[in-house]
Amino acid sequence: MVRLGTGIGWRPEIADDIARLPGIDWVEVVAENICPDHVPDALRLLRERGTTVVPHGVSLGLGGAERPEPGRLRALAERAEALGSPLVTEHIAFVRAGGTLTASPSIEAGHLLPVPRTRDALDVLCENVRIAQDALPVPLAVENIAALISWPGEEMTEGQFLAELVERTGVRLLIDVANLHTNHVNRGEDPAKALDELPTSAIAYVHVAGGVEKDGVWHDSHAHPVTQPVLDVLAELCARTAPPGVLLERDEDFPAAGELAGELDAIRAVTAAGAAEVGTATGSAKPVTAAGAAEAATAAGAAEAATAAGAAEAATAARTGDEAAAPVWASAAADEAHTGPDAPAADAPAPEAPLPEAPVPDAVRERLALAQTALLSALVGDTPPPEGFDRRRLRVQSAALTAKRASVIAKVAPELPEILGTGYRPAFVRYAEGRPMTGGYRRDALSFAEHLLADGRPDGSAARRRLTLWWQERSGPAPLPSHPAARFARRVRLALSGGR
Repeated sequence: MVRLGTGIGWRPEIADDIARLPGIDWVEVVAENICPDHVPDALRLLRERGTTVVPHGVSLGLGGAERPEPGRLRALAERAEALGSPLVTEHIAFVRAGGTLTASPSIEAGHLLPVPRTRDALDVLCENVRIAQDALPVPLAVENIAALISWPGEEMTEGQFLAELVERTGVRLLIDVANLHTNHVNRGEDPAKALDELPTSAIAYVHVAGGVEKDGVWHDSHAHPVTQPVLDVLAELCARTAPPGVLLERDEDFPAAGELAGELDAIRAVTAAGAAEVGTATGSAKPVTAAGAAEAATAAGAAEAATAAGAAEAATAARTGDEAAAPVWASAAADEAHTGPDAPAADAPAPEAPLPEAPVPDAVRERLALAQTALLSALVGDTPPPEGFDRRRLRVQSAALTAKRASVIAKVAPELPEILGTGYRPAFVRYAEGRPMTGGYRRDALSFAEHLLADGRPDGSAARRRLTLWWQERSGPAPLPSHPAARFARRVRLALSGGR
């Protein structure tokens, strides 16, 4: 297991701050945002300093009914190789539905949706994970996700589902403690029970992130500070085992560098306290609350010792295979933790490879495909809610998906909110109603512009002309005269000419 240390999610908006933060042993990048042939200079410089980079995929859809797309697997593999990564990560989620298994149009969620914890879904997930493992040049770890909704008729708890997944595939786990807290608030699931059921020895690393509660629903926003309850779940995990790495995620509303440093210090304090507790335990570890973590970290002695001065040397040693010199937690107590209850003996044999399984029958994939398509169609289309779901929660999830879609479009095509001003989001919400995303975010942005122009919007000739020019520059080669897009293009030219 690669020892990573303390890390942060790399985002272009905070690249300069990350380069200056002390004690950053590694970073995680969204795989789909990186081009293997054009790694951003700031990220390349981090790698040259010895900082480990891990690509984190968001679009593979391992929990979907379809088998993973070979093109997406190749892209993830290329990024792992280009970044010299020791592993790659993805999510236990589905992100699209429909298609050949249901003989219906393919639709996209634009976000991560939970898979039902059923035997059918687990069989499909296990086969999809094995397909991905065979296609990737480095080990794969999969992440538990946050959810606003629960599937009816589930047959396993989250911990049981993950434990069997690991047993059957040998895949590693990326445990997001913020997602465990989210599922506690939204679905009444006990984080401690989930942690008790997990095979902690399979944990590759841990995510920590902020969120916010609105009307009794927890939103895993990645745009707010890390809260005390999330740190408490991290403490629960660290009281059971010393994870190889912990990473702070932030995707929106980035704070000043000092605030990021403060959150990283709080994370280090919790992990150091947990390391000290596990390292001295003789039986089951007593949970450590985050409230006492800072004091325990100080008592641990070297908990804060590994700052930027030693991080590069340790990371370089890790990349050259000297695991003993890799960053462990910046804490002597963490070294002791690896002799604790969850640690394998130094000479323990490697775990046996999972036995091969028979292919999943097409009927199983078809059943899962129908269920996921019905749910996604209700969330992003205009079909009735499937039986057994909480309709209020479906409305909350639907609104969250639309908001996420609008936010990503604003990043992919920043000219649109600039042209439309405060009317951008209301206009996008009206457009998205009953119009699922089918071709990715860039195609969605073009379709949104086409929708507005076809309706004679936005108000004001100057804004409409700017939007028309934007659409023309990005709409590609001229379509055939009989194609519907050609008729729309003629309307665009008419608008540009002022009706003449």
